[in-house]
Amino acid sequence: MDWKELYISKLKTMEEAVKIIKSGDRVVIGHAAGEPVKLVDAMVDYAVKAGLKDIEINQQVDMGHSLYAQPGMEKHFRENSLFVGVRTRECVNSGRGDFTPCFFYQIPDLFRYSLKPNVLLATLSLPDEHGYCSFGVSCDYTKPAAEIDGVKVIAVLNTNMPRTLGDSFIHISNIDVIVEDDTSVPELPIPEIGDVEMAIGEHIAFLVKDGDCLQLGIGAIPDAVLKFLGNKKDLGIHSEMISDGVVDLYEKGVINCRAKNFNRDKMVVSFLMGSRRLYDFADDNPCIYMAPVDYVNNPVVIGRNDNLVSINSSVEVNLMGEACSEAMGLKQFSGVGGQVDFIRGASFSKGGRSILAFPSTARKGTVSKIVPFLTQGATVTTCRNDVDYIVTEYGIARMKGHTLRDRARQLIRIAAPEFKDVLAEEFEKRFAEKYRKV
Repeated sequence: MDWKELYISKLKTMEEAVKIIKSGDRVVIGHAAGEPVKLVDAMVDYAVKAGLKDIEINQQVDMGHSLYAQPGMEKHFRENSLFVGVRTRECVNSGRGDFTPCFFYQIPDLFRYSLKPNVLLATLSLPDEHGYCSFGVSCDYTKPAAEIDGVKVIAVLNTNMPRTLGDSFIHISNIDVIVEDDTSVPELPIPEIGDVEMAIGEHIAFLVKDGDCLQLGIGAIPDAVLKFLGNKKDLGIHSEMISDGVVDLYEKGVINCRAKNFNRDKMVVSFLMGSRRLYDFADDNPCIYMAPVDYVNNPVVIGRNDNLVSINSSVEVNLMGEACSEAMGLKQFSGVGGQVDFIRGASFSKGGRSILAFPSTARKGTVSKIVPFLTQGATVTTCRNDVDYIVTEYGIARMKGHTLRDRARQLIRIAAPEFKDVLAEEFEKRFAEKYRKV
């Protein structure tokens, strides 16, 4: 059968499409800006009306309404989050939902062997002349989930989803139900960059050299870093995601991927999250190579890039250099994401460096993010053996290759001045030596 005939035979309304979901199913929702928001809402509406029970939801970053995680939905849905977001945080921390820790690059295998899904809800681009749709802004775990034997793929084909290139395609014949839509792809607001973020960005830019290959996280600090890279040359990208700041440097010729020794001339990315400008930039752009996260975030693959510089953030770091980047005590705040994937990948990279960067204080300056001990119950996201550079607005501290005593001194040096006395007191207790400023 011609793919166009197949397309027509599989076409349904959203209300019809979600009826293939049954009680007890495990449903994977496309990641971040790849979430089919209206389809997810239709699923919730149908489950409530039909009295469906015990549907498990697996997702990382949610950018829709997350109605399945709201109070009162417990008999219909069980949220099992892989990265807690704003709208799912209360559900998980209240006990109505669950959180499953997993390195980002291992999530496809988690779906293949442990949390095998019954249904995938995804947003795709329109088909090309051969009947292939792109996973657009969300290849990551979404494409691998679609390829699992027995999974039913409900795909929203959205006129606004960019057609991204790389290992990012699925044929109409491998989609079970097709829904057409033209709503906007979710966008991430451009973060506000203050003086603190600018100072951190300037410090990090000092550690970036011409020809380096960058991994950047989400938020004001990565965007601030990019503002200080305008005088660099031949930078590359191998990153789980990129946002709008990368477009600016690409258009200026700073990012061109020419110096990359692996996947030369390509920005290798697993998902996109930003404004419409970013999505339009990625549309049919041969310099963007989208691929599943078990490739992009695999530390061995990452390490094949020489001079890989990984830039991520953290919630708090103790005086040994142990970093908690996903929780506030016993309360899950986010997830490990790709932080450890890239920190370990950078350690495999010839000339690689990894950086954890964050403001020295939180809660409007009332608490220090450099602490004697991690908050009780907090998890160690990145262990002291993996941490390399730590950066605040007050400077750069190198952890790798330094003793515990030296690490503590370095961290106190870049802590907020109003908290240095408390940290110095702990230093003296721990090392039986008066803290000396360095």
